[in-house]
Amino acid sequence: MERAIRNPPPGFDDLTVHEQIEYIQMLRERIAAREDEVPVPGWHKAELDRRLAEYEASPEVGRSWEEVEADLRTRFATRR
Repeated sequence: MERAIRNPPPGFDDLTVHEQIEYIQMLRERIAAREDEVPVPGWHKAELDRRLAEYEASPEVGRSWEEVEADLRTRFATRR
């Protein structure tokens, strides 16, 4: 049976925003460590199937991660 969590844990609101972010990141890491227990919605799986089929139909249309990363690095380097 799932419990409804309506409020943050005691003391959470007393933390600084930075500490709250660190706390949330720590919670996320704890959950990620049990990835086999994390439910994946059916629509996520359907979207992955759709994207994979789209790629397999036209693999030349997309760009490699290396190309995207190089483009992003160039774009952000000019902003500094």
